[in-house]
Amino acid sequence: VCNFMSHEKCLKNVKIPCSCIAPSLVRVPVAHCFGPPGHYKRKFCTVCRKSLDSPAFRCEVCELHVHTDCILFACSDCRQCHQDGHQDHDTYHHHWREGNLSSSARCEVCKKTCGSSEVLSGMRCEWCGILAHAACYIIVTPECTFGRLRNMILPPSCVRLYSRNFSKLHCFRISENLQTEPDEDDDVDGSTQGSAKDVQISTDSSKQTLKIFDGNDAVKRNQFRLISVPRIAKNEEVVEAALRAYYINDDQQEYELQTFTQQALLSDDVINRNDALEDSNTGSVFRESVPDAWVIRAKPKDEEVIRIYPAWLKVGMAYISLRVNKDSTTQTVIKEVLPLLGRQMESVQNFKLVEVLMGSKQVQRMVLDSQELILNRLKDIRKTSIRQMNQTRFYIVENSKSIVRVNLFVGGLPPQLSPEEYTNILKDELAIKTNVVSLSHVYQAQGAVVLEISCFSEAERIYMLVKDTTVNDKPLNGVVIPEVMSSKIPQNCCPLLVFVNPKSGGLKGRDLLYSFRKLLNPHQVFELTNGGPLPGFHTFSKIPSFRVLVCGGDGTVGWVLGALEEIRHKLVCSEPSVAILPLGTGNDLGRVLRWGAGYSGEDPYSILISVDEADDVLMDRWTILLDAEEPAEGAENGVAEPEPPKIVQMNNYCGLGIDAELSLDFHHAREEEPGKFNSRFHNKGVYVKVGLQKISHTRNLHKDIKLQVDQHEVELPSIEGLIFINIPSWGSGADLWGSDSDNRFEKPRIDDGLLEVVGVTGVVHMGQVQGGLRSGIRIAQGSYFRVTLLKPIPVQVDGEPWIQAPGQIIISAAGPKVHMLKKSKQKQKKTGS
Repeated sequence: VCNFMSHEKCLKNVKIPCSCIAPSLVRVPVAHCFGPPGHYKRKFCTVCRKSLDSPAFRCEVCELHVHTDCILFACSDCRQCHQDGHQDHDTYHHHWREGNLSSSARCEVCKKTCGSSEVLSGMRCEWCGILAHAACYIIVTPECTFGRLRNMILPPSCVRLYSRNFSKLHCFRISENLQTEPDEDDDVDGSTQGSAKDVQISTDSSKQTLKIFDGNDAVKRNQFRLISVPRIAKNEEVVEAALRAYYINDDQQEYELQTFTQQALLSDDVINRNDALEDSNTGSVFRESVPDAWVIRAKPKDEEVIRIYPAWLKVGMAYISLRVNKDSTTQTVIKEVLPLLGRQMESVQNFKLVEVLMGSKQVQRMVLDSQELILNRLKDIRKTSIRQMNQTRFYIVENSKSIVRVNLFVGGLPPQLSPEEYTNILKDELAIKTNVVSLSHVYQAQGAVVLEISCFSEAERIYMLVKDTTVNDKPLNGVVIPEVMSSKIPQNCCPLLVFVNPKSGGLKGRDLLYSFRKLLNPHQVFELTNGGPLPGFHTFSKIPSFRVLVCGGDGTVGWVLGALEEIRHKLVCSEPSVAILPLGTGNDLGRVLRWGAGYSGEDPYSILISVDEADDVLMDRWTILLDAEEPAEGAENGVAEPEPPKIVQMNNYCGLGIDAELSLDFHHAREEEPGKFNSRFHNKGVYVKVGLQKISHTRNLHKDIKLQVDQHEVELPSIEGLIFINIPSWGSGADLWGSDSDNRFEKPRIDDGLLEVVGVTGVVHMGQVQGGLRSGIRIAQGSYFRVTLLKPIPVQVDGEPWIQAPGQIIISAAGPKVHMLKKSKQKQKKTGS
């Protein structure tokens, strides 16, 4: 059925379930989260065990890889990353997934290699990452402790998310367009092509290729599987081949094939035309003219044995087998099951029977009517799809008043309004029903609210509508947010909140998003292009202690630190420490804190270990007030309004003059052709080119500005650029201040409450500083600065450039110093797996 291969002498050790019984072994059904199809080299399909040559799917949350036409047969055994109101587990078992390990993988039990690049082999726990042979993993104790990263993982038992109508991509806030795009000519439309790759259309005249449908649903969608059988095959052989194509290992005596006329196939409403399906005769399938399409049908039965699972078990799996006949109704089944579960004293009215279809993309639940005839229900399911019967389970559930609470973050609203004004905007734009929707949090400064919605269909409607709504020409954004139950978080757990900017640094962010979702709980990984940092901080707002990892350039780090500053008073952990994974072009802050000049593909697991072992350091932040005076030129009768004062935060440096001008030109070039700026090397090349064009220009910046440091006027030398530096790295790692000792100034530090002021004489001087041949001209050191601009001058703060009109610029220390994480020098300690 599933292409599993084994030595004869090894058969007794085979512990891998076949694809046909895998669904029945799922503990708690959890659907997978598939992005768009892509190309995955050197990976194998979990269902048919063959390599993934054509475009295939992978789950964004667990290690599942599967062919496009095998996806229907993958069972819903994804990692359970949150409680969904259906179950509540505090103990976690290993979540084993087979195969696709690196060939250097070592077994935890016998210490021999257990990976392979030739076949699907070896097992890996999706949470703690331990590896084992298929024959060895049975010996490992079932409880999972989450491994080496346990203190950083947000435990799934602490996260609640009611996700019934939302796709998994929405629940985990995964952009649907971020994955690898399939090539234009690839047909990845699902399983219409059947397993054509498995069944070579035979030119052998003794063989015959047939289309097999597994029920009315497949007929309607024209989704078939191809089988190749001898022309003189007996009916039983064809039935067996057809069942095998659909991963069904039942007795073939219980099934039959019905032929199909081509007209019936093309009709839209095949479901109501069952008379178009002729009953097939037994004996040889092939008569003179052979129909090319067949439907597998289950023969009717007078009684069957079904499994009933109790929904209240803390850890799933145990079930009751029950014989049902043509008179059995939902009510009689409940009545028979209760005594077998020790609940005989309770009323049948307090329970319901729920049919659960464990599809790979969605787990669907349906409450059965109390008078429904169970055998008829089974017959209907098989008529729709034999495969679906294989993935259907029945649960007995207590009737409790289920609470529904969906939290939806809505951003992009006008800032600084009252809760009433926000409610009115949402009523006007989204027609929210206030009886089921309330504002649980309002972030006025950021123009964002969190809605608490007590009805699934209303939550889904609002979510879909937010995507297409603009307020004051600004698009709204909606993010489904999980609820973190902070009281359940273990004492020593300090979860890591991960922000990734997928647009930074050559688009490496996409791969990192995928890796961190796999290594941690996906609910602690946030994509910054989806609502910014606020949804992440809001999710973590009640957690008593957490750390932050920002994956992006210096601009991204500034964005997250700015958001943290604004929302700090609403966080229980008001001063989380921040680590950096540099993805941008300059990455000066990343260099200073020893995280490196830029990410070049290191193992994401070892990055998380480094974050865990990093040292806490403090860093100054600065506030820059830009107050432009009334523009003198071009003002008619003094009508032109001065620009309103602008406040920006600074972490690294602020430049006036030549370096800001280069930055501005680079910025314009990138905006014109963003597609070209996806490698650091190319970006630096553009910087050099822009610089060469400016070599012959002479400017007299010292004549156009005045500088006051700590209330004292400072005489400026003849310079073209003036730079205020907070950290000892500028322009991609250059040391602008220099290392010479100097009696006039103190040795610079990132937490001394002082800024260093340095001048450069032009592009050539800047080039020499970059090359390490010279340093800048030391001008001053202080904690409060006032710069007066006498004419418009380019200004840049942390790589963001603009032209500033004449007026005042005041630089002073911002609020409290921020806690940053500096990578520790000692070699990593080898602990755990």
